[in-house]
Amino acid sequence: MKDFPIWTRPRHHLDVDGASNHVHWVELFFDLVHVVTIFLLGNYLSHHLDWAGFWTYTCIFVAVFFAWADTSVYNSLYVSTDIPHRVVMAVQIVTMMIIAAAIPEITHGGWPFFAVGYALNRALTAWLYWRARHVGAETTSLAYEMGRNFFALAAVFAASGFLPAPYGYLLFGAGILLIQLQYLLPGVGTLRFERFLPRLGHLSERFGLLMLILLGEGFFKLCVTLADKGIGEAYPGTFFNLVMGGLSLFALAWIYFDSAGMARLGSRRLPLLLSYWFAHIVILWSAVTIGVALAGEVYVGFLDPYPPGYGAIGTIGLAVFLAALRVLQLLVEGRDETRRYHSGGLRLFGIAVALFMFLIHTRVPAIVGNLGWGIALFSQIAVPLRRALRDLRAAPET
Repeated sequence: MKDFPIWTRPRHHLDVDGASNHVHWVELFFDLVHVVTIFLLGNYLSHHLDWAGFWTYTCIFVAVFFAWADTSVYNSLYVSTDIPHRVVMAVQIVTMMIIAAAIPEITHGGWPFFAVGYALNRALTAWLYWRARHVGAETTSLAYEMGRNFFALAAVFAASGFLPAPYGYLLFGAGILLIQLQYLLPGVGTLRFERFLPRLGHLSERFGLLMLILLGEGFFKLCVTLADKGIGEAYPGTFFNLVMGGLSLFALAWIYFDSAGMARLGSRRLPLLLSYWFAHIVILWSAVTIGVALAGEVYVGFLDPYPPGYGAIGTIGLAVFLAALRVLQLLVEGRDETRRYHSGGLRLFGIAVALFMFLIHTRVPAIVGNLGWGIALFSQIAVPLRRALRDLRAAPET
């Protein structure tokens, strides 16, 4: 009876025989709630396609990522499925609802709600760590220090919600920086603990599921944008562009999962672990950015130039996606064939074409822009397939 999931108190995964790397349904539910958060964040960028809007969007994305990531790290360190854990995760989901609802008015009346919702989210993460210590899941001071740090950070985030701009934003940004420093500071950061060993397979699965969610949001945004415009009012070229957008999102998932998705990090060495972590922040950001940019497909036909703001973030987003993917595929294990077929030269080709389209997309018809962008992306599938087919034909029959 004590082994029944609703009674399973937190235990460090190193203390559990055969701890699973698979994502628990509570964690998956927590991930899925971020669909609405990312959708509203994408809408914010769509309505603020200038430098101020771009940087605001990027900063919010980083903050939302850490709200997801810090809870994910806890769940990777400590295995827990009991009722108190589920209740806390449910309340964290509610805080994400508040955060999401505040995004459209983040620079106006929504800021206090965003900051306070974020503070409550961090306080709940702190409580999870302190509970792990209280029930004996951690014999070192790791859980105590993580709980203490997150409680302190929660106070910082809450205070930022009541300060006038730009001081509230600056204090909040300082809190985001402190999140990283609590892990990384030499001598005092929690990475110094030998038991700070997240389950690498668990983290890779969480990142893979989140990538699917974020790319799926791109499909959602394409469909909603067309529905808002009115499908009966769309030009014939709009439907071609819609198909192009949907296939592009599928292609992004294809190359990510063929190259690095769901693959474990090859080593626990700190520099590699940090590279894996930050490369995922970048590639997830670029996936959302591309999803927003593809919504611009609905606004044009064949001959009009691609909308400038959408075109800019789409081409830069693709270049960044391919660069981050190259870093990830060099870090993970078990993808030797991927490194052969998805070569560095191929990635550089895609990046170069994407950046070239950034320079010319406002001067050429949308069909030309889509063709160039499509070459940058779909070459990442076509060339490896051609190389693999060549090797298959050359292989001796057995």
